[in-house]
Amino acid sequence: MQPATTPEAWVRIVEAALLAAPAPLAVSELRRLFDEDPGPDLVRRLLDELRTEWAAAGRGVELVQLASGWRFQTRPEYQAYLDRLKEEKPPRYSRAVMETLAIIAYRQPVTRGDIEDIRGVAVSPSVLKTLESRGWIDVVGHRDTPGRPALFATTRRFLDDMGLRSLTELPALTEIERIMDLVDTSQIESAAAPAPEEEA
Repeated sequence: MQPATTPEAWVRIVEAALLAAPAPLAVSELRRLFDEDPGPDLVRRLLDELRTEWAAAGRGVELVQLASGWRFQTRPEYQAYLDRLKEEKPPRYSRAVMETLAIIAYRQPVTRGDIEDIRGVAVSPSVLKTLESRGWIDVVGHRDTPGRPALFATTRRFLDDMGLRSLTELPALTEIERIMDLVDTSQIESAAAPAPEEEA
């Protein structure tokens, strides 16, 4: 194997690594591909060149940057066609799960009590377990109050699965409410009295 000495060869190496990777690759991981560390700036330039190259070719796949690194993914306009090949249906989550996830994403870190105050109903343990098992939320600490309740926040996996680089790219709350067909912003933004526990 001859050492890669040209920028074109470096781009092809990065491309091959990203196409073969099962998960997004960070710049720090891509730097390990080379005999001599090219540094983060050069790797970022190679990624930009690769992204531009694939975009200009009009392919059905694009190079994107997510929270945990870079990956190739299907362009959104082709996803509906690919969904026809799937044998199993994607999981459907209850309104309770989706509302809880939205509260954690927009208000993190939050305790279970915070979520109950905002939603106005008790949070079923299965709702939080569903989100934890999906890898979308995690306990990031404990509030310094009696009982030291767990503080929940979203994970890098949540950002990756949603196609986001950071929480600042989350859509506006009004857009989330439109999607979830909520009555008004008060359901997410204001507290209400707790009600009986509900199922996930």
